[in-house]
Amino acid sequence: MEVLIKLLIVHFLSDFVLQTDQLIKKKEKHLLGSYHLYLHAGIHAALSWLALGQVEFWYVALIIFVTHLLIDAGKLYFTTKKNMRWMFALDQLAHIVIIIILAAYTSSIAFNLSDAHLKILWPFLFCVLFLTSPVGVMLKIFFTRWTLTDDETGIYGLKNAGKWIGMLERLLIFLFIITDHFSAVGLLLTAKSVFRFGDLSKAKNMKLTEYVLIGTLLSFGIAIVIGLLFKNYVI
Repeated sequence: MEVLIKLLIVHFLSDFVLQTDQLIKKKEKHLLGSYHLYLHAGIHAALSWLALGQVEFWYVALIIFVTHLLIDAGKLYFTTKKNMRWMFALDQLAHIVIIIILAAYTSSIAFNLSDAHLKILWPFLFCVLFLTSPVGVMLKIFFTRWTLTDDETGIYGLKNAGKWIGMLERLLIFLFIITDHFSAVGLLLTAKSVFRFGDLSKAKNMKLTEYVLIGTLLSFGIAIVIGLLFKNYVI
């Protein structure tokens, strides 16, 4: 299980945190001719090798490099505006399946984490990482079916403020859940409703209200589910 969690942490870190929008645009523009594609796959491979912590598992890094390169190349060539969400889901599913297979094959790796508290470290780091940029990117792709500009909403906010608010609220909810402070989740939702939906009622824009409501429920829901899974199956 530790191997799987470590490889998943590396995957989400490399795919959603270390991969910038500029790098993605370069890959989309130059396809297989872009060195960014090979650099991205190389980062996945190198970090996976470091995470496993044993030199003799170099072949795991090599397999991750090759498969990640092939999967990403396929996504670049077959993605269109209409199938973008499905291709994103299939791309992530393919990467995760490869990781599961490799983790199962290398499950004999011996780790020195004997202390019970240390054994929850990797699952905890995975949950925290997953609830930041990965969930944010997934929600962003989900919402590509609806596009609202600042002119349409009449609300001009700080650049990337919504992204950071979403990450912070998900992390807070996760911490509230695993520490048995369930009432704090309701308090956070109430506080957000007061500030956010007060502005929405003044704007009198039904599309914007529905847009924010869907995003809030999805963000809160994902954080609650991850928190409950960690609390019930890890701690």
